[in-house]
Amino acid sequence: MTGSSATSIRTAIVGAGNCASSLVQGVAYCREKGEDAIGVPFPVLGGYKPSDVEIVAAFDVDARKVGRTVGEAAVALPNCTEIFHDALSEMTAPVFRGPDLDGVSAFMRNQAPDRSFVVSPDAPLDKAGVVAALREARAEVIINFLPVGSIEATEFYAECALEAGCAFVNGIPVFIASDPVWAKRFRDAGVPIVGDDFKAQFGATITHRTLARLADMRGVKVDKTYQLNVGGNTDFLNMMDMDRLTMKRESKTEAVQTAMNARLDDSEIRIGPSDYVPWLEDRKVAYVRLEGRLFGGVRTHVEMRLEVEDSPNAAAMALIAIRCARIARDRGMAGPIEDASAFLFKHPPAQIEDSEGYERLLAFAEGREG
Repeated sequence: MTGSSATSIRTAIVGAGNCASSLVQGVAYCREKGEDAIGVPFPVLGGYKPSDVEIVAAFDVDARKVGRTVGEAAVALPNCTEIFHDALSEMTAPVFRGPDLDGVSAFMRNQAPDRSFVVSPDAPLDKAGVVAALREARAEVIINFLPVGSIEATEFYAECALEAGCAFVNGIPVFIASDPVWAKRFRDAGVPIVGDDFKAQFGATITHRTLARLADMRGVKVDKTYQLNVGGNTDFLNMMDMDRLTMKRESKTEAVQTAMNARLDDSEIRIGPSDYVPWLEDRKVAYVRLEGRLFGGVRTHVEMRLEVEDSPNAAAMALIAIRCARIARDRGMAGPIEDASAFLFKHPPAQIEDSEGYERLLAFAEGREG
């Protein structure tokens, strides 16, 4: 796209789905609205604004997106997220045909066209082709929005990031930043990474963590808890394949477990996607319940219902993570950036209480010790 500035953060997107759509819309929205943009966390971070993010390339497998611009792909099927900003004519970065690998489950090939992936007949780029595209676009940051369960595909793009020298933002529950082997590879290559698996701006996990932490602070003994999520976007459809959910459940469960003083037994905690309701589209509904005991062992419970538009909720955090990745790159940092990851992700390299994570992220952005 045109109009880049000296402070632009040249960003490539992997997976042009609903979260990518919200990110593309969000960048255009922040550019148009400036200081009047609503709901922007950290309007300035380390000198960078959300409007400084410049989408320079994307990679996808769907025939309705490959060969289009990111602005066109943002509103193409099977995307179903809310269109909160439709002035996308300047979002002209190309969408390249990436490899399928495990990014397209068999389950996602056997649905109605408006719900499933329609795999492009174009020849996919190999690793050399992806790296060449990243270098041609002068990409500085790659953000991963592949479907849950895309382990092989995520590792493929992590390899591409290492070879192209791009900072990596891992938005999904495949453990890269939090895996010691991958962490060492990024550290040895001199490339920063933040991850893994976004906490949404105001989503189920962050509110569940807050309730659990509040109970501990007030001396309430939490005995059991669950978080059940339903939605109607392609991510929820993809997650109906139970074989792809192992890391997702681990990521969400660990995020809640680490917010409490005492871990619950596996039989006392259940967290994760529970059903796909097509007419919800990109709306996500979360049901959270905690059962516990007050003073004297008197029983109590709390139930919460949270409804959000799923993808803008993640895109808000993506705009923070991209800026953190660029700040780390500017400073010559390498490997997992713990101070930037703990506040933003469910399964970071180091789990930190949210208020402390907030302060450490600010300290990181300002270049001071947390």
